[in-house]
Amino acid sequence: MSSSQSRSINLTSVQSIRKAVLLAFIVAGIAFVLVGGSRWPSGSFLHEAIEFIGLALIVLCICGRMICTLYIGGRKIEALVTDGPYSVVRNPLYLLSIVGAVGVGAQLGSITLAIITGVVVYLVFLLVILKEEQVLLSRFGVTYEAYLTRVPRLWPKFSLWRDIEKVEVNPRLVRVTALDASIFLLSIPIAEGFEYLHDTGFLPTLITLP
Repeated sequence: MSSSQSRSINLTSVQSIRKAVLLAFIVAGIAFVLVGGSRWPSGSFLHEAIEFIGLALIVLCICGRMICTLYIGGRKIEALVTDGPYSVVRNPLYLLSIVGAVGVGAQLGSITLAIITGVVVYLVFLLVILKEEQVLLSRFGVTYEAYLTRVPRLWPKFSLWRDIEKVEVNPRLVRVTALDASIFLLSIPIAEGFEYLHDTGFLPTLITLP
């Protein structure tokens, strides 16, 4: 087996673990919304403000992921992309997914649930990031070492921004990214539906989170 095949298998296994953990977390989240909700009642200022901030984070996630896709164009492992969003943070797609996850958690009007959602997704993606860093380091050597030293992993340093005159756009990948990220928007009607069921007494509210 070649080293490239071995790296591919390792990444595939890590991605499988990521999907399994995220699926388990989604199941746990659904279990929670069946019996729990926000400490602040729907319609109150705090509840609605948290939901609105969450919506803004979801929109940021969708738009940001589309912009990142314009730069990376499906070359995640094949080429080292260091321009645009990738010049200020090494993993902008994962960062934006974490932001979107926080927005999803906020749709129940709970700051605590938003933070828990963001932390869980961060830990899952961190596992993938560490494995990808090993693959990229073995592939690009000192070039990637310099990139590791210069650009932060998940906390953007906007003063490092460096752009290029033109990018080669893959329309299909942009569409796929937009559709994938738009799944975050499904949390809005789902959360509203569960809130309605709790408010009408159809579902019990046994747990409340601030």
